[in-house]
Amino acid sequence: MGTLTQNGPPHGFEEQNLFSPELSTQKMQLGHISEYGSAPAGFQPGASKMWRNVVYKSIKIVIFSNKLNLLIPFGPLAIVVHILTGHNGLVFLLSLLGIIPLAERLGYATEQIAMYTGPTIGGLLNATFGNATELIIAIYALRNGMIRVVQLSLLGSILSNMLLVLGCAFFCGGLVFNGKEQVFNKATATVSSGLLLMAVMGLLFPAVLHYTHTEVHYGKSELALSRFSSCIMLGAYAAYLFFQLNTHKDPYIPLSEEGGQNEENNNDDDETPEISKWEAVFWLSIMTAWISILSEYLVDAIEGTSHTWNIPISFIGVILLPIVGNAAEHAGAIMFAMKDKLDISLGVAIGSSTQISMFGIPFCVVVGWIMGQPMDLNFQLFETATLFITVIVVAFFLQEGSSNYFKGLMLILCYLIVAASFFVHEDPPPEGKP
Repeated sequence: MGTLTQNGPPHGFEEQNLFSPELSTQKMQLGHISEYGSAPAGFQPGASKMWRNVVYKSIKIVIFSNKLNLLIPFGPLAIVVHILTGHNGLVFLLSLLGIIPLAERLGYATEQIAMYTGPTIGGLLNATFGNATELIIAIYALRNGMIRVVQLSLLGSILSNMLLVLGCAFFCGGLVFNGKEQVFNKATATVSSGLLLMAVMGLLFPAVLHYTHTEVHYGKSELALSRFSSCIMLGAYAAYLFFQLNTHKDPYIPLSEEGGQNEENNNDDDETPEISKWEAVFWLSIMTAWISILSEYLVDAIEGTSHTWNIPISFIGVILLPIVGNAAEHAGAIMFAMKDKLDISLGVAIGSSTQISMFGIPFCVVVGWIMGQPMDLNFQLFETATLFITVIVVAFFLQEGSSNYFKGLMLILCYLIVAASFFVHEDPPPEGKP
């Protein structure tokens, strides 16, 4: 266990953490006391007080430093309402609200761990936990045989990130820096757009194969193609991580750093960990477990909510569920755009879409394969066409390497059209699928 040591006098308890210099000082004092006999009677309470301060500071930073955490009590309330009344609509709404701050804190804990691990492992952690909320909800739905909910929620996450999150980032950044166009690195945008088009290809062929009735073995060829394509997409995403984080780091350096601009601002904005590595691991475990519990109640209430509220399941899956998982991305992308750090905003919005399309969806197909669930890449024609058009529109917006508030406004309006389309869209009945 390494310690973070600094020269200088120790500070008060309010600046301590599990690996602080003060903790090392206490250990030295304990060793010094052991050389001359037993510790004084008042030493143990002092050590106990130190640990209480460590725990208090960690809880204060993680729980009480974010106003969004005011929504946390809605999670336990959803469980109570489920036990007492079983009202699906209310349980769904409370679970939805309760998961929002947990998803944000999950992203915070992942970022804290990434500060200790370096860029390569940190990138892998962000790839794994960046969309953990969506994947947890998807796996619970998959376990219950709700394959359509899995497909719709993952599709909705991609659409939300590409249109709503990126649109709000462009719009807010453009308003703050009115009169000039913000710029970002086109290399990242180009590669991400290519990966998204590859994901569209993976989703398109099973759907075309199904609706043209050209399968060699009806109902089986489509599933086999989906599983094969999923393995290829997972391999492509692993190669992309290796490409971006190892062999080709330079093309992905933000423009501000590449040109040597705003060096003083970059130095001022250098972030240091607020909590220790093991504290972050502990909170990551707590948030993941709590999200898993609420996700089960959320998934169980989806069908009842659809009947109670008279809302199509497609609208719940594509529009409402992704809002929860993308809460952290939404806030983060806007914040960085308003600081003129569009490369980070682009990494948050488009990077998250790439993770879901090239990792999340194929991963769920493989997990369904293991569970014995016929999860495939046939997302139906309406949904696949929506994704294809969205990727094309966003790719055109990114090809210039610049943004302004009008581009953001158009992306937001496109998302409203998509939302309205799914509000009036009803899934066709299954056609003899296994």
